[in-house]
Amino acid sequence: MDGKISLKDAISIGIGGMVGGGIFAVLGLAVSLAKGGTPIAFLFAGLIALLTAYSYAKLSKKYPANGGTVSFIHQQYGNGIFAGGINNLLWISYIVMLALYSSAFGSYGAELISLTGNKEIDTRIFQSSIIAIALLINYLSVTLVGKIESIAVIVKLVILVGFIGVGFYGFTVHPENLDQLSPTNWENPLLLLSGGMVIFVAYEGFELIANSISDLKNKEKNTEKAYFGAVGFVVVLYILIAIVTVGALPFKEIASAQDYVLSKAAEPVLGKVGFTIISITALISTFSAINATVLGSGRVNYDIAEDNELPKYFCHKFWGKPIGLLITAILAIALVNLFNLQSISTAGSAGFLLIFSIVNYIGYKKHQELDSKKWIHLTASLLCFVAFVTLNIQQFSTNKMGVIIALGIIAFCFVIELIYKKTLLGKELR
Repeated sequence: MDGKISLKDAISIGIGGMVGGGIFAVLGLAVSLAKGGTPIAFLFAGLIALLTAYSYAKLSKKYPANGGTVSFIHQQYGNGIFAGGINNLLWISYIVMLALYSSAFGSYGAELISLTGNKEIDTRIFQSSIIAIALLINYLSVTLVGKIESIAVIVKLVILVGFIGVGFYGFTVHPENLDQLSPTNWENPLLLLSGGMVIFVAYEGFELIANSISDLKNKEKNTEKAYFGAVGFVVVLYILIAIVTVGALPFKEIASAQDYVLSKAAEPVLGKVGFTIISITALISTFSAINATVLGSGRVNYDIAEDNELPKYFCHKFWGKPIGLLITAILAIALVNLFNLQSISTAGSAGFLLIFSIVNYIGYKKHQELDSKKWIHLTASLLCFVAFVTLNIQQFSTNKMGVIIALGIIAFCFVIELIYKKTLLGKELR
């Protein structure tokens, strides 16, 4: 039977998943790490995303289940402690992403309010309330979540493409700004790679395509096109945004406006109007990302509990929806209020790099079934793992707390799974 989703729809899902809150949250952080080499940092991260998309495309075509990453893990590792630990890490990584997006929403929201002449508002008010509002919308209407996503994807893409056009026009007015992109202003290769890995969270959303492949029309022909079309478009988009941002502002100004740098980059050509337009776009974009992530993470949480990798309590309903939605939101609010942006970004990138390394390895192990090139899977798996290690080593010297949080989350996921499985096994034996 033919599917219900066209190739264009699948590509839109991937683009919408990637161009959410990530680029607004981590662009300033990337520039602080890579300086003039920020476009190269985005290229590094994009290449790893493209290689990983190959594994996802092949696995999605072979196992077109709605579980996506969760089902790929089960295909290789069953329902043991390792599979449970990785799937729990996926859920926790979604919570980290929620915190990252809400952090960006808070920063842009507070700056936008300050333009009205009001006193500075504590960003924590915005960070916490936007997650609560998204949770309420998810409880009231899943259909409304879908409508918000459809509108938000078009709005943010149109404005971001316009931002790039205005930025390149700005280079004709201030050609001297292009000097900042010169290799003399690039950081060393390790910092460029590390910058790319810290911002890897801006690419992770392509894996959402896996959840819709079972409904894709002409899966055999369109699966690879969906993944590579979405990731390829976003890689180019991010590199162009990075070029415009680095060329628009001196590094000192970028550093001082790190949390809302895209809005600041629109000011040199468009003034306060540009700042306001990009800030509103950031609010729409991060809100849509929060909305979709609350829904997606709640579903992942429910699926994992159904597979006995979390207590069955997570299958319970609250107000007609899985209680995992509420638990996910509460944990995200706690995380965003306790830790800074760089720590949250490091934890999110580390989690997804490890998960993607394992998914690529599964592709390598199953290459004969998948009729795929095993060297691509293996290269992608090794690159993700090397990036994971590099990220933690480099960040440990400047962002020790971020590394501790990242490694602590990973260890926690496996320890909890071990305890739960031992307890569950003990009950079954009794």
